Amino acid sequence: MTTQKKALDGIRILDMTHVQLGPSCTQILAWLGADVIKVELPGRGDITRQQLRDVPGADSLYFTMLNCNKRSITINTKTAGGKKIFRRLIEVCDVLVENFAPGALDRQGFSWQAIRDINPRIVYASGKGFGPGPFVGCKAYETIAQAMGGSMSTTGWEDGPPTSTGAQIGDSGTGIHLVAAILAALLQREKTGRGQRVEVAMQDAVLNLCRVKMRDQQRLAHGPLIEYPNKTFGEAVPRSANASGGGQPGSVLECKGGGPNDYVYTIIQPQGWAPLMKVVGRTDLIDHPDYATAEARLPHLEECFAIVREWTRQHTKYEVMRMLNEVNVPCGPVLDMKELIEDESLAARGIVVEVEHPERGAFKTVGCPLQLSDSPVEVKTSPALGEHTEEILKELVGFGDKEIEDARAEGAI
Repeated sequence: MTTQKKALDGIRILDMTHVQLGPSCTQILAWLGADVIKVELPGRGDITRQQLRDVPGADSLYFTMLNCNKRSITINTKTAGGKKIFRRLIEVCDVLVENFAPGALDRQGFSWQAIRDINPRIVYASGKGFGPGPFVGCKAYETIAQAMGGSMSTTGWEDGPPTSTGAQIGDSGTGIHLVAAILAALLQREKTGRGQRVEVAMQDAVLNLCRVKMRDQQRLAHGPLIEYPNKTFGEAVPRSANASGGGQPGSVLECKGGGPNDYVYTIIQPQGWAPLMKVVGRTDLIDHPDYATAEARLPHLEECFAIVREWTRQHTKYEVMRMLNEVNVPCGPVLDMKELIEDESLAARGIVVEVEHPERGAFKTVGCPLQLSDSPVEVKTSPALGEHTEEILKELVGFGDKEIEDARAEGAI
């Protein structure tokens, strides 16, 4: 029986990444079928192997959930032997991915030009904090990217401080942007025969995800943003609380249960007003002049949501979702991580996956969000530090036992 080929079968990735931005990118490529070779420093490896450990002696969930389906090789590229091995891997790989500080590989003698000279077909992909400009040499972390990409200034409540979002839009958001850039470069290589350098900056990726806020910045010049709950507007787009970015009024409403996440997010569309009022038992407001049209409701949005809230408090968030969806009123319960990790439908679709790990036992992780009918994904556990060093040296570098022994004695691996 032949194994079904995957989208990126035959593509080899030299993974020089660490922490979250780069590993989130290369894990997607591995799930799509690429052979991802994670290069780590001997004796230490990716720093996240030790960060936020919950099981003594086992790699952290931070590492395991970002490095599934990869092979690990340890190389010290500061040694002559390590440079030789690294140079050989550049020769046989299709893509090199890194998210080091600017110039880190250059200082080891592997500038883009040097890498291109070794392998003209290679795609050199970088994830950075910032693009060329005044911040290019600055360090960037998740929340710094959110702060400088427009997310924090527009997140939170009008009378509160700028707030970060729980979604990792700076790191993993940039990682998926980098996936797109790599795939585009590989496709272009099929036409030109040449590799190229691609780069995605965290600030740029966050700003792209905040595109509608830049839309609103330009609308602000022509008057208040009517779909925002804010009482006053200054020169910049304000924090919008839970307003819908699509222009339709929306709000989070309490539901029966009293828990911290017993809420449902509900949107009031023009065509949804009448069926919504029927469900909540206020048919008298369907044709009321203060509520009958979207324009008439604008000054009364707080009242509108208060009316709906009286009804949602009588039902669980799942009951609200069922009843409102039956009449085509958009809504969604606020799901916490406990509910999501236990969700049977997500497990059935492979979006929440249980994986066996040799040291920690079974753990759950988020599966591949990219669903390709002809490229099924089997999530496999992350590699131990240097687990595949000898295998890769023999398979791709051409080393025998003696060369491997010598490299180990030199501290090259």
